[in-house]
Amino acid sequence: MKVLVTGFEPFGGEEINPSWRAVEALPDSIGGAEVIKEELPVSFEKVRKQLPKLIVKEAPDVIILTGQAGGRPNITVERVAINVMDSTMPDNDGFKPEDEPVFEGAPDAYFATIPIKEIIKALRNAGIPAAVSNTAGTYVCNTAMFTALHTVAVSGMEARAGFIHVPFSHEQALDKARPSMAQETINEAIRLAVEKVVGTR
Repeated sequence: MKVLVTGFEPFGGEEINPSWRAVEALPDSIGGAEVIKEELPVSFEKVRKQLPKLIVKEAPDVIILTGQAGGRPNITVERVAINVMDSTMPDNDGFKPEDEPVFEGAPDAYFATIPIKEIIKALRNAGIPAAVSNTAGTYVCNTAMFTALHTVAVSGMEARAGFIHVPFSHEQALDKARPSMAQETINEAIRLAVEKVVGTR
């Protein structure tokens, strides 16, 4: 089995992105599955072009995308991705879409195909705050999730795919009155999530 796990580069003036740090920290094998780690750009255009190529090239059995949702207090596993790009903040290329589809003619939405409730239960059992999220937003994270699920659908692959948002790390929140989580806890959450998906058929 092969698992593709992605995190994002820093954005919004931040110097780090805890999602990519967590992915970097993953072992190369979890539950007997090979772990492929990739950093994604915070770019609507690049994600839509690069992610499908990466998925087709690696042909993973599982795709777990991760990103940062600063302001959320816990690990959130996304239920659905929608076919919309809409942002009040430019991406790292300076692009700020308004009411644009991720892909013309694609479905309105895709549901995650990873076991979201099982992941949340595993994290909570480990003492890590976690919850279902019913919106991945309309920024690049949602675009990545939609792109992955759409790529799987149109290519006829059987890969399971989903998205996990992580909070600010403590390092990022030193000068912010915002919820945060220790990077080590974020790292463990993503590892446990991969382990749960790998172990769930």
